[in-house]
Order: sequence, then structure tokens, then C-alpha cells
Amino acid sequence: MDRVAEYRGFDIHVDLSLASKDMFDVWFQVEGPMRPPGVAAIGKRIKVFGGPYSRRWAYLVAELAGRAAVDLILGPDE
Repeated sequence: MDRVAEYRGFDIHVDLSLASKDMFDVWFQVEGPMRPPGVAAIGKRIKVFGGPYSRRWAYLVAELAGRAAVDLILGPDE
């Protein structure tokens, strides 16, 4: 399963993997128009800790983690 959300010019890819009945481990990946210097996580799959999650929670926490990563890259949205 894969879902892509756009946030501040970056794409956040969410990938679920079935862990048990109706529960999923989840990874996110941030891709964007630029690769800022010193940011090694762009384009790398990162597993979201604290799982497994239900499908709805998995998508939510992965997208929020991706948004937080983009906010760290770009700084405050003014």
C-alpha cells in the first residue's frame, strides 16, 4: 500500500506493511525539489516507531512525521 501527500512543495510517501491482522508497520519517505546540504534523510525510507498501528492511524502518524521532517528542513512557515 502506498499513499502520497504533498506538503510545502515536498512529497511524503507512506508505505504500510501488514504486521498482524488489521495492524500495520509504517514507513515514510520525503522527496522534494531540492536536497538541502546536511540533510541526509531526503529520499530515505524511515520507519515510524511505536507501531504497529491500525490502517487509519498508520497513515496519520506517517504523514505527520513527514510533515515534521519537512518543517525541520524548511524552517517555520511564515
